[in-house]
Amino acid sequence: MQSAISLSLSSPSPIARSGVANTSNACWPMPRSLRFCGLRREAFDSAASFDASSLRFVRLNLQPKHSSLSKVSAVLKGNGAPSSSGFDYDLVIIGAGVGGHGAALHAVEQGLKTAIIEGDVVGGTCVNRGCVPSKALLAVSGRMRELQNEHHMKSFGLQVAAAGYDRQGVADHANNLASKIRSNLTNSLKALGVDILTGVGTILGPQKLKYGKGDSGEKIITAKDIIIATGSVPLVPKGIEVDGKTVITSDHALKLEFVPDWIAIVGSGYIGLEFSDVYTALGSEVTFIEALDQLMPGFDPEIGKLAQRVLINPRKIDSYTGVFASKITPAKDGKPVQIELVDAKTKEPKDTLEVDAALIATGRAPFTKGLGLENINVQTQRGFVPVDERMRVIDANGKLVPHLYCIGDANGKMMLAHAASAQGISVVEQVTGKDHVLNHLSIPAACFTHPEISMVGLTEPQAREKAQKEGFEVSVAKTSFKANTKALAENEGEGMAKLIYRPDNGEILGVHIFGLHAADLIHEASNAIAMGTRIQDIKFAVHAHPTLSEVLDELFKSAKVKTKTSLSPEPKSLLILQWLKLAHLVQLLSQSRSRRREVL
Repeated sequence: MQSAISLSLSSPSPIARSGVANTSNACWPMPRSLRFCGLRREAFDSAASFDASSLRFVRLNLQPKHSSLSKVSAVLKGNGAPSSSGFDYDLVIIGAGVGGHGAALHAVEQGLKTAIIEGDVVGGTCVNRGCVPSKALLAVSGRMRELQNEHHMKSFGLQVAAAGYDRQGVADHANNLASKIRSNLTNSLKALGVDILTGVGTILGPQKLKYGKGDSGEKIITAKDIIIATGSVPLVPKGIEVDGKTVITSDHALKLEFVPDWIAIVGSGYIGLEFSDVYTALGSEVTFIEALDQLMPGFDPEIGKLAQRVLINPRKIDSYTGVFASKITPAKDGKPVQIELVDAKTKEPKDTLEVDAALIATGRAPFTKGLGLENINVQTQRGFVPVDERMRVIDANGKLVPHLYCIGDANGKMMLAHAASAQGISVVEQVTGKDHVLNHLSIPAACFTHPEISMVGLTEPQAREKAQKEGFEVSVAKTSFKANTKALAENEGEGMAKLIYRPDNGEILGVHIFGLHAADLIHEASNAIAMGTRIQDIKFAVHAHPTLSEVLDELFKSAKVKTKTSLSPEPKSLLILQWLKLAHLVQLLSQSRSRRREVL
């Protein structure tokens, strides 16, 4: 697995991009590919003394004479200064979702004159029709589930009357949250002076595009660099008729216009699982329809088995596996929703269901139509824009399209909002002259059921397949929430954490958690993978007691690594300091030789 931190003695790219001078490297060579998995470099620049992760140099008195005051000034004043390269903008982003927003903010911080084109509303799918409103509904379902669990409440000595809910009030909570976050994102862009251009963005040619709406006219602009960040839409398979009332996608479900007595959910991935949590808490019966032979196919099998025992078996949920919903007809004329099922392998008819509603949760499709990709000879692959590991767009001949990038759901590398943002930040690093490659194996994912599921890196089958190909051993360590004081205090001891690692060198290959606040706990593991931290180092980290974080503490401590010694933080710091001293001396020697040649 590629470490997320890479030190290179090569100097930074000499090409000045968008008129932004690389002043931080003016006096001596900085490591060119210092990578923090999409974390903003500025987050590591506030320490007053040396820190191994931030590579500060105060103790050595090696601070460059020319500080980045111009970049700071640009951020304080708003958008970057007018482009000196002859373009209208240094950077234009098509799509103001979470990915485009993250890229725009980082671009302004780097001094780029930036614009973002949005044909709908700021925030994209995540804020308006995805992660944000769904978490509002899940917050309600979590509280309802707890209040409805009489045994759970009695264990605390609490007596609670029958819990009820107001459907419109629940829907309003989700809608109000989305509106608030959307307003926050819009205001943050305006505060930094990012130009928000309303309309549909279309690429006309290299570094040239148009935006606008048909009734209000279109305008042509130029940009030194362009980022496609158009996101995705719900995927609806053939044969399924969506009416938005009884046959719905996640877009419709988040409005919670009604709570059906019986709803079929097509797909048992993240989206399907979360909505099953919501609907069963609000009183619905759920039937899963899954094309593969098992439910929750995208999760680590062991975690999926435990999650099914807790999240599905005890609830009003049944399921069909190994079948396709070949045809779904909305309710009409007093008839219920009709679902025709066929065998996924033989395509033979299996059964017909009649339910009150059907939710299509079969995934998402990239929204890339109308971008004008044909104007730059780019062909999509199943709708996705082809890119390399640096998010640079690849044309039909396999060549890179200069100055054009694609991030987020539109490229299909990892369809998560925070992955899109990390990719956007990575691209901005590149267009400002700094090489940056995002380690996608360090990006965590979570399913916000009750309890939650989270993961980062490889599943156990994936790790064993990789080990067989590359010739190394794989070991697994596990801990239970039942041994955690905080979890027991909450009467939430159901859960486990699983570590997949290399026993020969302590490399973390994957971590999977099922239990209380698993989505929050996963970040210690994801950051360890991003920073290249080995188990023999992280097991000495101290965790507050009693906290849920001790689940991870025990997990890392239980791993058996054959290599007992590793560089502790202090020797690592000394090694980096010595390397920096050497780099500085080499640069001074080079400058001295250049001066002598000039004199001669």
